[in-house]
Amino acid sequence: MKGREIVSAEKVQQIARGVRQRRTVLAIVIAFPIVTGIVSARGGSVGGTATRSASIPMWLTILTGGAVVAGSFVFTSFLTDHESVRDVNTRTLLLPEFPSLESVLRTAGELLGIATVVFVVYRGLVGTVRPQYNAAILIVWTGWWAGYSMSTYFIGNSWPILNPWKAVASRLPSLDRPYPERYGRWPSVAFLLLLVYVEVVTPVDTVPRLLSLVIVAYSAVTLAGAVVYGNETWFETVDPISGVFRMYGRIAPFQKTDDGYTVQFPGASLAESDTAASKDTVAFTLALLWGTSFDGVVTTGSWSRLARAIVESGVPYPLVYLLGLGTGFAVFYGAYRFGATRSRKRTDTPVTAEFIEGWFVPALIPIAAAYHVAHYLTYFLALSPALVVALSNPFAAPETLYTLTIPAWFINIKLLLIVAGHVLGVWIAHSLSLSLFPGSLKPIRSQYPFIVVMVLYTMTGLWIIAQPYVRPAYL
Repeated sequence: MKGREIVSAEKVQQIARGVRQRRTVLAIVIAFPIVTGIVSARGGSVGGTATRSASIPMWLTILTGGAVVAGSFVFTSFLTDHESVRDVNTRTLLLPEFPSLESVLRTAGELLGIATVVFVVYRGLVGTVRPQYNAAILIVWTGWWAGYSMSTYFIGNSWPILNPWKAVASRLPSLDRPYPERYGRWPSVAFLLLLVYVEVVTPVDTVPRLLSLVIVAYSAVTLAGAVVYGNETWFETVDPISGVFRMYGRIAPFQKTDDGYTVQFPGASLAESDTAASKDTVAFTLALLWGTSFDGVVTTGSWSRLARAIVESGVPYPLVYLLGLGTGFAVFYGAYRFGATRSRKRTDTPVTAEFIEGWFVPALIPIAAAYHVAHYLTYFLALSPALVVALSNPFAAPETLYTLTIPAWFINIKLLLIVAGHVLGVWIAHSLSLSLFPGSLKPIRSQYPFIVVMVLYTMTGLWIIAQPYVRPAYL
């Protein structure tokens, strides 16, 4: 009976009892959003005739999103056939390779990346000071960090081809000094949080000259590090931008493998991990997850009131934002570590909690991408006409700012994207649990604590998106 587990009658009863319980929960989870929708659609009606439209309360929206994520776990828990799940995640379509075309595209991409950085620095220094009329601001924040970043997880990671700093560093002499192993990716974690802090606290997204100076400083540090430690070491281990796009790219359907280019289900490469990530990689993933969340938290009324109260007590506002960034990261990281510790106890496995942290951390990457797209999609769509105008005449500021008006109902799309990212994370976690633990019940039990953490992450993300925009205090 190869590939099947022989179980006792008692275990069969236990499995059946668990299935019945999960079916009950699943029915509640499915019915809850449906009933909510019916009630909200008919709210305020008399005799079956609607007299006014009733909006769904924010708390109900957040609770429903968390229930959907929990329901997706209940659904995936029925899929306990290890081979079937693995077959879904490993199903790929191999694309033909064209080495000569790839070489041309790589050269063109490198030249485009270098030219873009030079142009952005130039326009930031000499262009108009009005941010949304300046091509440098539009290219960096609308075109690159908002629009291009989405392409890395929706399509594929093309940053290794476009990376201008890597292209320049590859043509510089290298000292090839050994990189201290004890540092690992921890400098990248600190570097990423520093970039988030600079973006939030300074007007780097509204002052073109400051943006140019930040790019010059980043270029100097990056090229110096690549010269000292070697091109591959720096961009694979330390450079935070390369690390972000590399993580986002693992979600995409197009992947570069040893066999060539492949097309597969989104997130499949995350679900088929063969090793546990290191502790510093876990920290980098949580920094990415929290960094995008923090960018939204500071635009809520709750943060504004809290920040003002602390500043009025005598704490400088830059320190308040730094403490908020660090505290939030510690809470997100601590919640995930708590989930890993509880998962180990639930499964009574000899595998360490640190190993479980590293094994399941790929499931958080779709959540980070969902936070990113929910945070920047409206911004990208609204300013995309201005970006097109700026690119069509790059050396002159436009006389008129062209933007798109995004309807109010579009917030529902962003909320759905957050839930979709968490649901994909649930599937990846389920696939990883089946790869790590034997049998049918142990993989499911291992996910209980992580599902609680994911639901809390979901509700946090939905709360942030549902809040009215408030200009960050003191910024």
